Amino acid sequence: MPGTCSHPVFARVYARLAPAMDRAGAAGHRRRLLAGLSGRVLEVGAGSGADFPHYPATVTEVVAVEPEPHLRELARRAAASAPVPVTVVAGTAEHLPAADGSFDAAVCALVLCSVPDQGAALAELHRVLRPGGRLAFWEHVRAGTPGRARVQDVLDRTVWPRLAGGCHTGRDTAAAVAAAGFRLAPVERFRWPDTRLPAPTSPHVLGSAVRA
Repeated sequence: MPGTCSHPVFARVYARLAPAMDRAGAAGHRRRLLAGLSGRVLEVGAGSGADFPHYPATVTEVVAVEPEPHLRELARRAAASAPVPVTVVAGTAEHLPAADGSFDAAVCALVLCSVPDQGAALAELHRVLRPGGRLAFWEHVRAGTPGRARVQDVLDRTVWPRLAGGCHTGRDTAAAVAAAGFRLAPVERFRWPDTRLPAPTSPHVLGSAVRA
C-alpha cells in the first residue's frame, strides 16, 4: 500500500544507531549534502529526522516523506526543533504525495539503497522537481573493484535486504540518477566508515544533479 512500509525491528535499531553514526562523521556528510539548498525542499526517506538540524536558512520549507511508522513518529518529534519549517508525511519514494514540479530541491540520504524500485523512485523525484531543480544525494554504492562487487552481489541476493530493511549494498546509484534524466554535477566518492577492513556498505557517493 503506497504510504506505508513497516520494518519495526530495523527501524528501532537504526534509530538507536543514528546518533553514533552522526558522531562518527555522518553529521558532517549531512551538512555538506544540504549546503546551498534553497526554497521548497522534499526529503525522501527522512528516517528519524537526522538531517533536519542541518538545513540552511535559505530553505523556506521541507516536506519530509517517511514510510515507516516508528521512524515517521520520531521524525515528527525532530521536526519540532528544526531550524526551518518541516512537515513530516507518510509516503513512499515510488508514490510521492506531491504535485508535478512543486519543489525546488529534493534530498535523498542513505535511502536509494533500500527503495524496492530505484528507477521508479528516481522517476518520481524527476516528476516533482521543477525544471532546473536540484537533487542532492548521499548514498552507499557499488564497490569499484570486481572482488568487492561480487561480495555485494552475493549479500544482496541472500541475507542483506532481509536483515537491513530492504537495503542493497551494490547499487550503482549515480548511474541510475543520470539514467533517470538528471544532469550530474561532479560526484564525490569516498569510503565511510574508513576502516582497515572495508564493510560492504563503505563505498559512498555524495553529490547533486539537476533536473534536465
